[in-house]
Amino acid sequence: MQDDIIRRAAELREQLHEHIYRYNVLSSPIVSDAEYDRLYNELRELEAEYPELITPDSPTQRAGSDLSEDFAKVRHPGPILSLSNAYSVEDLQAWEERNLKLLPAGTELTYTLEPKLDGLTIVLTYENGLLVQGATRGNGEIGDDVTPNVRTIRAIPLRIPVDKSKGEAPERLVVRGEVMYLKQDFERLNQRQIEQELPTFINARNAASGALKQKDSRVTATRPLTAFIYGIVDSRGLALDKQWDILEFLRDMGFQVAPESAFYPTLSDIIQQIPTWESRRNQLEYEIDGVVIKVNDLGIVRELGVVGKDPRGAVAYKFAAQEASTRLESVSFNVGRTGRVVPNANLQPVFIGGVTVSSATLHNFDFVRNLDIRVGDTVVVKRSGDVIPYVVGPIVEARTGDEQPIHPPERCPFCDTPIMQDEGAVDYYCPNVYCPERVYRQADFFVSRGAMDLDGVGGQTIKLLIEQGIIKDEADLFSVTREQLLELEGFAEKKADNFLAGIEAAKNRPLAQVITALGIDGVGSTIATALANALGSIDAIEAASVEEIDAIEGIGDVLAQNIHDWFADPYHHGVLEKLRAAGVRMQGEARVVAGDQLAGMTFVLTGTLPTLTRDEAAALIEAHGGKVTSSVSKKTSYVLMGDSPGSKADKARQLGVPIIGEDDLRRLVRAAETSQ
Repeated sequence: MQDDIIRRAAELREQLHEHIYRYNVLSSPIVSDAEYDRLYNELRELEAEYPELITPDSPTQRAGSDLSEDFAKVRHPGPILSLSNAYSVEDLQAWEERNLKLLPAGTELTYTLEPKLDGLTIVLTYENGLLVQGATRGNGEIGDDVTPNVRTIRAIPLRIPVDKSKGEAPERLVVRGEVMYLKQDFERLNQRQIEQELPTFINARNAASGALKQKDSRVTATRPLTAFIYGIVDSRGLALDKQWDILEFLRDMGFQVAPESAFYPTLSDIIQQIPTWESRRNQLEYEIDGVVIKVNDLGIVRELGVVGKDPRGAVAYKFAAQEASTRLESVSFNVGRTGRVVPNANLQPVFIGGVTVSSATLHNFDFVRNLDIRVGDTVVVKRSGDVIPYVVGPIVEARTGDEQPIHPPERCPFCDTPIMQDEGAVDYYCPNVYCPERVYRQADFFVSRGAMDLDGVGGQTIKLLIEQGIIKDEADLFSVTREQLLELEGFAEKKADNFLAGIEAAKNRPLAQVITALGIDGVGSTIATALANALGSIDAIEAASVEEIDAIEGIGDVLAQNIHDWFADPYHHGVLEKLRAAGVRMQGEARVVAGDQLAGMTFVLTGTLPTLTRDEAAALIEAHGGKVTSSVSKKTSYVLMGDSPGSKADKARQLGVPIIGEDDLRRLVRAAETSQ
């Protein structure tokens, strides 16, 4: 065996021991979960190839520990095991095949699918229905007694059953679950830390660990912790032989069980569900990093037994990591279409969520200052679905002392105009409306899908037109000639003709689409449609008072003032004059009225629908007498949700507003038509 392999295994053991201690004992990690998994898997693969490398103290030979010297110790009535991981469909299929080989021929397995909660494992003991003990997982055999702190968590019942009509509590019941923060509660916790000028928490899991291990339970009581329960460790006076029955029993006793848990008759059924779980993980109210698949029959689970520290009857399917730690090497500054200056982190490339990330947004300078993010920091970076990667915060414990503070630029990096910040405002901005970067960003938005949707006009073409001095704003696109295009690099006759055809077609876009394309801050397609329906033309909107705009449903005081100020600005007035002169439609069309089946109903749209655009869905609703607004409230009748929904879906769930899909909307219309 080569010396470098021996040295690498020793390095990995040393690094992993430190990370286990920091994560489980100090609750102060300096690497992300994904980086820890990478190191752990590298060591495991080395040991698999060279078994002679395995040492008694190797992290692969034991479970991690979260034991602390500050608490009394509790021996669990049964081992609190961890799970082996799967990272692909092939891994899941291999797991099932291994299990079937250990079972009698013809055995058929059914399963439960549960979210893999990203919290702190807790073990709760009830005697004759009363909570008598709460303990952490510890090393899997012995945990810390945190009973006084557990009693402060409102989601954990002090007596079971909570509803006496659900039956009697068993004589003894020991359950297992996770203590954690809901996403919104964790965000509020960090906001409170910022307001009190205290360090923010990097992730919810470690914040939950710190809260549960407070010496003073009164401190724990101030933290908005919750708990989900998913298993029975030990019991007396209870006989259940299916995991799904356990989940139902736990619900009946009054425990909070993840509502997304489900039963499936085959592993193939579960595999079909995994893409849906991955796409919806960001819409859940709590953090998950995968799903847990369990053999439903507990007799079979016992027969399968345990290998190493992992039960064979369950496996954790891990999603691609959404967080990673890396070095913030430098900061650059972006200027948006409204002039807003946004700091951007240039990162040492790191693999997150299936892609290599080398840059991430830092949001704004208040965010940088509040979290004390510095150039040279090791930072946690998050990438959730299609969301732009962003820096969560610095790992302060990893600092060397060479890190440098980040300051706003004094001058615009694109036009050298002095940067400004209005009194009381968070954002810094470039005030030069002719800044080439501002012009580019606005023109690029103007031609995009959902705005003017100009076929044949892309970002690179817009940059060329600005660099050559052919356009100074988005309205100038309608004055570009064929001769000017043919002089540009990369333009032949066909490409020039496509550009001009796209421009000509764009002149007849609906009024709401034109308003959207203007790029007024806070005005998306829903508000643009409301303006078009209420006022009917650009001229009428320009002439409207703040009070008239404010009276339109869905538009509040601040947005009304913003819209009024935009139309009163001389620069924007000039853009509108050019659009009028070019023949762009500035009047609304007579609204199509198909009926009043949805009269009295208010809808909010979120996500991407299967066949309808947002504008088409809004038009369908309004054509049948319904209203479309931009924000969810208790008065909202329905939230129409498509793929990749935003926070509106979460708000609907909080308020109990029904969430429907495109097919449900069509059924509403048809049902109303049928009943008439």
